[in-house]
Amino acid sequence: MQVVSISSLKGGVGKTSVTTGLASAALAAGIPTLVVDLDPHADASTALGVRPGDQQDIGRMLKAPRRARLAENVVPSGWVERAAQGGAPAGSAKPVLDVAVGSAYTGIYDRPDLGRRDLRRLSAVLAGAQGYELVLVDCPPSLNGLTRMAWSASDKVALVAEPGLFSVAGTERTMRAIQLFRQEFAPKLAPAGIVANRVRTGSAEHTFRLAEMESMFGGLLLSPHIPEQANWQQIQGAAHSIHHWPGESAKNAAALFDALLENLLHPQGLAAAGSVRDRSQR
Repeated sequence: MQVVSISSLKGGVGKTSVTTGLASAALAAGIPTLVVDLDPHADASTALGVRPGDQQDIGRMLKAPRRARLAENVVPSGWVERAAQGGAPAGSAKPVLDVAVGSAYTGIYDRPDLGRRDLRRLSAVLAGAQGYELVLVDCPPSLNGLTRMAWSASDKVALVAEPGLFSVAGTERTMRAIQLFRQEFAPKLAPAGIVANRVRTGSAEHTFRLAEMESMFGGLLLSPHIPEQANWQQIQGAAHSIHHWPGESAKNAAALFDALLENLLHPQGLAAAGSVRDRSQR
């Protein structure tokens, strides 16, 4: 089981959209996946079409992590039924995409002064995860307690950035933060890479910033880049996966997320984790 945090220290770059795009690709590939919605806004839970009942949300599971029964409290994504209706081969396993539902309750942990014991809360909850090959953690856009809690529980961190000045600068800060966090709390944590999101192919500024990101981060800049999707808000508002939305644009975007997921989970030539320090300190 790989645990991957999807992070950005700058809001508005489409972090949750990338999380749900990767979840959609995992569902289409038949990879049993759990999405942990750690953002107090719980946008990923909404986009994933969950219908919470009596289950505990992730915030309440974090309150008593050693007593949390994760398997009893996750909620199947509303996407699963559509995937099953899409014509799975006879005898194939039922697709799995579960959600640890987000809520504003997690906000009590989103502060900068969490100690080591608190940082291990999500790790303790995920100790009860069984049957998943992939866990995607949608983090809030900050470096407070929730993001650091997610990093403590993760094998990898995938960063999301737009090709703009402030976003690129924020990504460089996040790289430094990951290196410091690894040194103090999580020596096995590795960068999964950087996802360039909302790329406008006709924009000279975006072309310049992508070249700048390539120069700064080298092999850590993942491919393919994700272009700006005009109907993304409509897709999320309808609680659909990108793989089950009609139209050529959605089909092309789904193929990009398929490739991105493959590169995220099975990197070819990705720079070593130690390069985070080297590049971010230049």
